[in-house]
Amino acid sequence: MAEPEEIKEKVDSEESEMTFLDHLEELRWRIIYSVLGILIGTAVALYFSDFFVDTVLLHPAKAANFKLQNLRPFGQLFLYFQTGMVVGLIISFPNIIYQLWKFISPALRTTEKKYVKWIVLFTTFCFICGVVFGYFLMLPLTLKFAAGFGTMAIENNFALDEYLTIVLSIILGAGLVFELPMLSFFLSKIGILTPNIMRKYRRHAIVVIMILAAFLSPGTDPVSQIVLAIPLVFLYEISIIVSKIFQKKS
Repeated sequence: MAEPEEIKEKVDSEESEMTFLDHLEELRWRIIYSVLGILIGTAVALYFSDFFVDTVLLHPAKAANFKLQNLRPFGQLFLYFQTGMVVGLIISFPNIIYQLWKFISPALRTTEKKYVKWIVLFTTFCFICGVVFGYFLMLPLTLKFAAGFGTMAIENNFALDEYLTIVLSIILGAGLVFELPMLSFFLSKIGILTPNIMRKYRRHAIVVIMILAAFLSPGTDPVSQIVLAIPLVFLYEISIIVSKIFQKKS
């Protein structure tokens, strides 16, 4: 005889069955809600654009004694607009993750759906940690190396758009790299990744991480490489724990 919990899950599964067109319609609305969140976040960021540009975006350049030049007629206009979009994306990131999980939720069990809120919070936390790490550690090291490299006979004047590209790539890239634990969760959920596999190839992963740190490191000294490699190793260990927790629940 079926248990009440099993009957409830079966009823919920039958009620949540959707056709292919229903899934497309649901996906369309989730994308719309995500885009609306980004637009609202961008509008808020543009309203405070002076603060985000002068205090946040240009602060690392001032600290590294960067001399920035605007070489395009509307360069500063694009600067403000791109900054507003990126800040709006960061602000709306929790909403984007929430909409993604709402789209996936029909495929989850009733006992799994109650953890969606915590998954959204943890994913957002990882992303914000990556953004903070990139802004306060990786970016200053990169700019310091760029400003100090070369001969004093050549004056370094950096283009505004190139500076913006460096800042955004480092910040957003670090935010995405810090999502490694959540990637481990997804791969464990679909059965591709297990904690035993990650432990088995731990030493291989550390070697790969050190190689990546050597290429991505803003400086040529081993200290900079280690500073960048430590968080990646730490994230790898967290990913093993996440995979182990999920395996236990399975």
